[in-house]
Amino acid sequence: MRRQEVLKALGIFQRATAEHLWRMLRPADAHDRCTRDTLNALKEDGKVRVETRLKSGHQLWVLTEMGRKEAKQLLPRNVRVSALCKPEYDAKGRPVPGKGYDEHAAAVTLTAAVLTGAGYGTPLSWQTEIAHKLPYGYTQYADLTMRAPDAGVPAMLLEVDRVHEPVDDLVDKLRRYADWFELLVPRADPNKEKAARGAAVHDFRLWSRIYPATGREGLVPVAFVFTGKTEAQRESRMQRLEQRARRYFAGTPYPWAGFTAVDYHQAVPVVVTELERITADPAGAAGRVWRRLGRQEWQTLSEALDNPDGERLYRMEKERSRQRQAERKAAEREAQRPVCARCGAKFSDERWEYLLGRGRLGAGRTDKLCGPCLDEHFAQLEAERVARRQAEEDAAREAAEAEAKRGRGLFGRRR
Repeated sequence: MRRQEVLKALGIFQRATAEHLWRMLRPADAHDRCTRDTLNALKEDGKVRVETRLKSGHQLWVLTEMGRKEAKQLLPRNVRVSALCKPEYDAKGRPVPGKGYDEHAAAVTLTAAVLTGAGYGTPLSWQTEIAHKLPYGYTQYADLTMRAPDAGVPAMLLEVDRVHEPVDDLVDKLRRYADWFELLVPRADPNKEKAARGAAVHDFRLWSRIYPATGREGLVPVAFVFTGKTEAQRESRMQRLEQRARRYFAGTPYPWAGFTAVDYHQAVPVVVTELERITADPAGAAGRVWRRLGRQEWQTLSEALDNPDGERLYRMEKERSRQRQAERKAAEREAQRPVCARCGAKFSDERWEYLLGRGRLGAGRTDKLCGPCLDEHFAQLEAERVARRQAEEDAAREAAEAEAKRGRGLFGRRR
């Protein structure tokens, strides 16, 4: 199993030291001794060889032709196998140490190793020097591309910087990535793309056919991994990159009053770290060794890529805005609620809506009464009606009795 792991890793990365392979394949081991033993066993079988020895003293291992053939069989067909590093010989037939490997390539391999060792995918999660062709004739190559969906990073582009090139060159790289992210899918309707909003725009872009959805708002994240020189120089470099590249990663504030959320859907999330910081942290690349440009704190990679002030905050603020608007409308409506002309109490919703529905609000005297007072009013009217009827009945009875008395009196005189 270890032999196959080493062959596959060298098939992908072409060159690596025992330390690289140990950090990538067996980070739980206390040291790289088992990895060195595996390399030596493969060397005896003629499948790997030492190309050169680096300034650090580490041996640099590559595949032989036999080892590359076996690695190609072990790797999935969709994984590109690196080119064979053929040995060179001088005029006397003596082997010449390899010269095609530099400190930048070592840093690239170490970056993949420490991230893989921290749980960000497997060696198969990585690809090197992936081309991003631009319409103006330039091709932007990514040092590394990582796909680690199980770790919450479906895709990420990485640039390893040894603090040699000007910061403006790094800004230009980010500009070219941003230009590439804006490329449309062939035969896409540009008018529909312009009319789309938020994440819907990505459906028209070429990148969404090549890389998986990020799982967060925004484009595929780009990571700059710095190494070399002094800590102060690396920090200064990160600050200058942050100042000059803000237009690509900053996002756009939502235009409504009271909203503090930021629209990151068309922004490039940019994170930075240092190889020295990663290797010094007990948790390695899984620790708080990442900083999102635009923020001050060091976070885990997942935290740095998250957008707590993005769409999630926007939805919360939108709901709070909706609630405030509803409360304002309720207050305005409450201020218009009629008051009873008799007792001064406010009308109930039922009473108010009944009068509004019939278009009778304030039309008649009884329409100015609340429900209870209206009931009392009708009860009073009914009592008065009953009293009048009773009085009428009493009067009629008394008249009948009087008439009857008069009739009896006349009859008595006739007798």
